[in-house]
Amino acid sequence: MRAAARVLARAVTREPGRAARLAAWSVAEVAPSFVIGLALAGAIDDGFGAGEPMVGLVWVGVLGLSWVVAAVGARQALMALAGIVEPFRERLAAGVVRDALAGGRVEAAAVTRSNLQVEVARDAFATVLGVLRSFVFTLVSVALGLAALMPEVLVLVLAPFALGLGLFLLSLPALARRQRAFLVADERTTEWVTVAMGALRDVTACGAEERTGELVGRRIDEQAAAAGTLARVTAVRTFALGLGGWAPVLLVLAFAPGLGASPGMVVGIVAAVLQSLTPALNGLVEGLGVSGVRLMVTLERLMGDRPAAGPDRLTPPDVRVELSGATFRYGPHADPVVSDLDLTVPEGEHLAVVGPSGIGKSTLAALITGLVQPGEGTVTVGGVAAERVDPAARVLIPQEAYVFRGTLWDNLTYLSVASESRVDGAVAEVGADGLVQRLGGYQAEIHAAELTPGERQLVALVRAYLSPARLTILDESTCHLDPAAEARAEEAFARRGGTLIVIAHRLTSAMRAQRILVLDGAEAVSGTHADLLRTSRLYADLAGQWDPDLEQVS
Repeated sequence: MRAAARVLARAVTREPGRAARLAAWSVAEVAPSFVIGLALAGAIDDGFGAGEPMVGLVWVGVLGLSWVVAAVGARQALMALAGIVEPFRERLAAGVVRDALAGGRVEAAAVTRSNLQVEVARDAFATVLGVLRSFVFTLVSVALGLAALMPEVLVLVLAPFALGLGLFLLSLPALARRQRAFLVADERTTEWVTVAMGALRDVTACGAEERTGELVGRRIDEQAAAAGTLARVTAVRTFALGLGGWAPVLLVLAFAPGLGASPGMVVGIVAAVLQSLTPALNGLVEGLGVSGVRLMVTLERLMGDRPAAGPDRLTPPDVRVELSGATFRYGPHADPVVSDLDLTVPEGEHLAVVGPSGIGKSTLAALITGLVQPGEGTVTVGGVAAERVDPAARVLIPQEAYVFRGTLWDNLTYLSVASESRVDGAVAEVGADGLVQRLGGYQAEIHAAELTPGERQLVALVRAYLSPARLTILDESTCHLDPAAEARAEEAFARRGGTLIVIAHRLTSAMRAQRILVLDGAEAVSGTHADLLRTSRLYADLAGQWDPDLEQVS
């Protein structure tokens, strides 16, 4: 929490000029809080109540003018607030992305963190800074206005107000704990749903629908329970608001006349409390109780959940892939998707993996890259457990390629530090030169929605080609390219060196490999195209079903 507080403090004080402008315009925005009690008391006691309507109109005009000043101040304060919040968001997003890339965090939780939680932090910071600013300046303005009107009533207003505020602040630690538990449950639900959706083919093929539904349902139930607990704790806010916002009104009505307050003064004091002080407290309670707690917990998770470093992530001496008795299933009672698999892929080999849809090809890719761990057996890369391998040593390109908003150059090079000549070479090798030309060069701003699926795959392929990874896994990552473009890209990676594993989408893709692995659920058979036509009935069937026009095997 202290680290998060320091981050927020730096965001406000990083540019003192912006903070000063925000404070100055906030003074103008709360002008009615200072004027309202004086204006109403003067309008009633010295104006309309005393038979002097012109005096009353003058006081009403003063109050109206204060609202004009407040409107101008509110607009300028909002702009000054944005000048603090938006740079905070940009720095936070840049730090999260930098840490995720440095640590190779490609799991669903990292995706959630780098997108959703940064936006949550930004919105919550804007809300918290706004309500704190409004509360402090309104409180000071009301206190000064009441002191100028009738100092004796300050204790009637500020004493219960302070008690309500203190009660609320004491409840914040409990709110933070409950909010953290809810966010953790929400993240777990997102991760499980993402994994289940990505493995639907394998889940269906193994008949694990019911078990997978139970596992995901359990996460949803946990999130619902955390939400219920959070809701119960937030009931304290209602009591605090009642004590601090409405008790002053009752005390003023009961005791102010006995202290010498005139009817106009009572009306002015009550108006100042109800129109300014109570809304300010309500905004603070809602802002800190919801957005403030969410902000601190989100920042704590963003800053505390750093990528593994040191001994947790190891650089293997080579990228020889070995699976020994590897078994993986989506749930303890589900049939295995990968069963007792023994496989060795020497460094430098080009291996293609084929088999029917849902047989476990993508699961095998996830095992090799360490995204999932086997329930039994081992999966190693260069002798290092796959999940502990330095992310820089391997790269996985899925079927749905990821392209983020920014320049084409940023998209191509965010896994590497490359010169323009090296990028030119990679673009030419992979066959993306036509795409670069169409977009208008490397500095062109791109949007994923404006690219075809094949163009997004070309961007991801160039990105992987430029990366330092010596183990490349293409999980149907050329399926949206035509056969000629696919051949050019795969041949480029084969010439690039290192180990290449291709989840084949077309039979010609498998035939380009040095060795083919056939998965059929019962066993795994490997060999050349000619060997497998003789030894694997499944492969012979796939080859017999091959349509040269479609060139598709899965």
